[in-house]
Amino acid sequence: MTPAEIQESILAGLPGARAVVRSDDNTHFEAVVVAPQFAGKRLIQRHQMVYATLGEAVGREIHALSIQAHSPDEWAAQGQG
Repeated sequence: MTPAEIQESILAGLPGARAVVRSDDNTHFEAVVVAPQFAGKRLIQRHQMVYATLGEAVGREIHALSIQAHSPDEWAAQGQG
């Protein structure tokens, strides 16, 4: 999978989210996801929500995925746009 394909899956599974996905080798990925669905959720719940958007690709095409998951308010509080 490519970062763009992973980003598309995340955005399709979390409507209204913003996501940036990076990879140097198309096996190990880093994702920053800002989604309104994360408000009030614990970190593990947020990660589970992201993993759910990727389905069976996790553990297959996606060997490793580092996730930063923020609600829009948290993202804004960090001075991000």
